[in-house]
Formats: sequence, structure tokens, C-alpha cells
Amino acid sequence: MDAIFVGIDVSKDRLDVALRPTGEHVAVARDAHGLAELIARLRPLAPAMIALEATGGYETIVAASLAAAGLPVVVVNPAQVRAFARAIGKRAKTDPLDASVIAHFAEATKPPVRPLPDTDTQRLADLLARRGQIIEMMGAERQRQKRLTETRIQKSIVRLLAALQKELSELDTEIDGAVRNSPAWRDKEDLLASVPGVGKIIARTLIAELPEIGTLDRHRIAALAGLAPWTRQSGQWKGRSFIGGGRSRVRAALFMGAMVAARHNRVLKAFHDKLLAAGKPKLVALIATARKLLTILNAIIRDATSWQEIKHV
Repeated sequence: MDAIFVGIDVSKDRLDVALRPTGEHVAVARDAHGLAELIARLRPLAPAMIALEATGGYETIVAASLAAAGLPVVVVNPAQVRAFARAIGKRAKTDPLDASVIAHFAEATKPPVRPLPDTDTQRLADLLARRGQIIEMMGAERQRQKRLTETRIQKSIVRLLAALQKELSELDTEIDGAVRNSPAWRDKEDLLASVPGVGKIIARTLIAELPEIGTLDRHRIAALAGLAPWTRQSGQWKGRSFIGGGRSRVRAALFMGAMVAARHNRVLKAFHDKLLAAGKPKLVALIATARKLLTILNAIIRDATSWQEIKHV
């Protein structure tokens, strides 16, 4: 019997489901009753994979429910699915067609099924994401504060900044409590933050957004973070190497860590300076430093050995 691949198009109120290679389509409500009905339909089929796109949060409860039922679930990148659809000539767009494309994408590419984050890890990730949003809002308000001189607007900005600062402080307290009250997270944070250039926020972002750290080799962990270079080449022509994909918040945190480490971490500063001396562009040197930083952090968690206790080459 052929392996069954399932694609689910998730919308606010409905789940459109397509199966390959049977071509069967079903639709259920995106609520507890609909999810129970879907699980009852899929379990007897023992699908090889169930794929659904990341849709800004609507997919979370669906993926969690299917995984809790023991079904193999993977959340796929919408951009990759759209590119796949164009490659196979699927230009029309309806929810059932989208589900079919997702199922076809899963069958053709077989993305790895990884454990979904548990409730506590997801909550930490959400808190950190909200913290980042508040910092962005504060940055935007400070820019307006510089440009806009009208007294009424200035007072409004000051009030809003004070409110945002209060919210930020409360979030920081909540995040700190979540991490420090968990022995496993506390130990992991201490190991990560032992590396010069890595502070609490970077460590906590890695804990929440990259739980695979320490369990994969350096190539696979770099790919998850979107720091693995890929090359464009055809015949005699060779283009630049690029990075992309992966987990954007993890990559952003590692870039920040690399910028600090390139100034204050003896090992990474020497590595970064060597690349610049060899004529590498600044951005290329920064990306390479971020990748080396991730390799070091991955080894530290793998070996449960802090920065001060390991040899660096």
C-alpha cells in the first residue's frame, strides 16, 4: 500500500484536508469537534506525514492536537510551498487546491518531522516574541519623538513610552521567573550565557526557538537557524552564496550575539578579524561569525560544558 501524505490548509474557521495519492478531500471546522473528527478519520490511515503551513498562529492548536494524538505532523514554510506550486504549474488558488499542493509538497520533499515544542516552551517563545514587539514599538516611538516637535504629540509619546516600559519590565520579570524556576532551562541558560557575547535574551531565545540545540551536528543546526550557506552555480558560472530560510528570530539573535562577540570575545574576535583581513566583506564576516558562535553554543549544550571549561581552536 502506498504511503499516505496529508496536506491541511488552515483558515480561521475551517480545515481543508487533502490526501495523496488517493486524491480524497474533506473539510472540518477548526474547533474541538472538527479536530476530533479529523483525528478519527486519519488515525486508521496511519499517514506517513501530515503537513500544514505556518499561518500566523492558526496552525498551532491544529498541529498540537494532531501530535498529541500520535500523528506525524510537520509545519512547513508557506514560501517553500508557494514556490513548489509555481514549479508544478499550480497557479489557481482555493483552499482545497492549497491543501492538495501542501500534500504534494510533503510527498515530494518529505520534510523531517520534529517534536513540537511543549506548552511551557511555546509560552516562553510567545513571551519573547511579545518582548521583541514591544521593543520595536518603543523604537518607533523614539524615532517619532525626534521628528515631531508639537507639544501635544510629545506628551502623547512620553505617556506611551512609559506604558510600554512598564509592560516590558513586567514581561522581563515573567520571562525571568519562567526560566529560573525550571532547573533544565536554568542550567541551559547558564551554559549558553557563559559565552562572551551571549546574554540572557539571546540564551532564552535559543532555549525557546531552537530546542534542538545540542542534539544535532553543526551543519544541521546551522540549517535550522538559516545560517547554512547555499550556492548558485550552473556550468562555468558560479554566483554568490546566500543564507536564508530557517528560524528568523534565532538568526536575528545570533547576529546580535556575533556583533558583540566580534568585539568582546577573544576567540570570535580573532576569527572575525582574520576574515576581514583576508578581504571578506563585513556582512560575510558577520554571518560566518554568527555561524561559528552557533557551532560553539551547540557544542556547549551537547557536552554540558561551559565556555571557561572547554578548549577553543
